[in-house]
Amino acid sequence: MRFSLPLILAFFMATPLQATQPTRVKLGKPDENNEQAFIDIHRPLNPNGTSIIICPGGGYGTVVSGPEGDKIAVWLGEHGITGIVLHYRLPQGRNNVPLTDAQSAMKHLRKHANGLHLDTNKIGVMGFSAGGHLASTLATHATTGKLRPAFAVLVYPVITMQEHTHRGSKQNLLGPSPSEELVKQFSNELRVTPRTPPTFLAHAIDDKPVPPINSRLFHEACKKHKVPSIFLELPDGGHGLNGYQGPSWDKWQAESLNWIMDLPK
Repeated sequence: MRFSLPLILAFFMATPLQATQPTRVKLGKPDENNEQAFIDIHRPLNPNGTSIIICPGGGYGTVVSGPEGDKIAVWLGEHGITGIVLHYRLPQGRNNVPLTDAQSAMKHLRKHANGLHLDTNKIGVMGFSAGGHLASTLATHATTGKLRPAFAVLVYPVITMQEHTHRGSKQNLLGPSPSEELVKQFSNELRVTPRTPPTFLAHAIDDKPVPPINSRLFHEACKKHKVPSIFLELPDGGHGLNGYQGPSWDKWQAESLNWIMDLPK
């Protein structure tokens, strides 16, 4: 079958350029449950140096790596951003396991930044729902600057483990009867300091499973500590923003991308 040159050109103009297949990298060794964390690195055709560790949601009971992982990485790659999808181990009450995996991903990116064409000063984190809790944990629990991301994007995130939490995420992360000390330790609105990285939050006002007060608490803590922060209140979409589509979904993507591009160099 023959195709005319105009038809071929029209096809390529209408089809976004895709990078090569992602590279999978194992993080550490299998644990006592024979589980192993890994990352999928999606390298864009024209990397601009910025990279983002993507933490999918799933209530800490699963990892929704398709719509909140790989598809996000492809979208970021269309704008020159290297997306790294984190397949973290499920905690099953082992509260430090997801954070350990996120920190391992950060260490790997810093170690291999040159080969991946990454700027170590532009490694951010993005998370959705319980993955937003993990992303905010990475942003607020860092013990050294090398483990702290340069910025965070939190989309309908679980933030607190207190009154307004998502109960399933809390139980999966902390167990059925966590101590008050442990609850406060992983209520990330209480962990914000002046060293917390700039943060963009997006949350629908009609989100029932994870109420928008989660994002508001983190945003208010950022303002208190003079951390640059934007809280985008979306008019509708609920949890998951209408199945990852529609005006609210498009709005957070457009505004967060502009915010990332406008961050200080």
